[in-house]
Amino acid sequence: MARIRKNSAYQNLERPYTRISKYTKKNYVRGGFPNMKVIKFDMGTPQKQFDTTLQLTSGRAMNIRHNSIEAARMTSNRLLEKSIGKEYHLRIKIYPFHVLRENPLASGAGADRMSTGMKKSYGKSIGCAARVRDGQALMELKVNSANLKVAREALARAAKKFPCTCKVQVL
Repeated sequence: MARIRKNSAYQNLERPYTRISKYTKKNYVRGGFPNMKVIKFDMGTPQKQFDTTLQLTSGRAMNIRHNSIEAARMTSNRLLEKSIGKEYHLRIKIYPFHVLRENPLASGAGADRMSTGMKKSYGKSIGCAARVRDGQALMELKVNSANLKVAREALARAAKKFPCTCKVQVL
């Protein structure tokens, strides 16, 4: 399996990729929506009332890939379940709608018969990303005030999985 490209290749907020042509038959989104790695967006006990709310906010505007969102969710959820059980409500506030594409160019023997270079290049869908603004909430965690220290640590661990600088705020 091919490796994933660096995040720097996709992190800038540019115009969403849509193929626009002067011929209407060629205006399309090829390949469909790729499989998303994020499994859950609500964890813990959402029905219960909690007295403290914490938010993890982004430091700058960028695209955040679905695999980093899932990694952040897993690390914070694992710490919360081990230390306080189900006495929390963790919600992911962003959704990866933006389809990431790449035009793989072959090199080596037989490459001239396989690829057309950049002619009519639109790319295959390789993943998806969430388009995040500066200061937007990425994750929200509701706990009781007795578990505030563990909640801060959980969001701090999640912040290390995101490609931008993040800030934990107590609301």
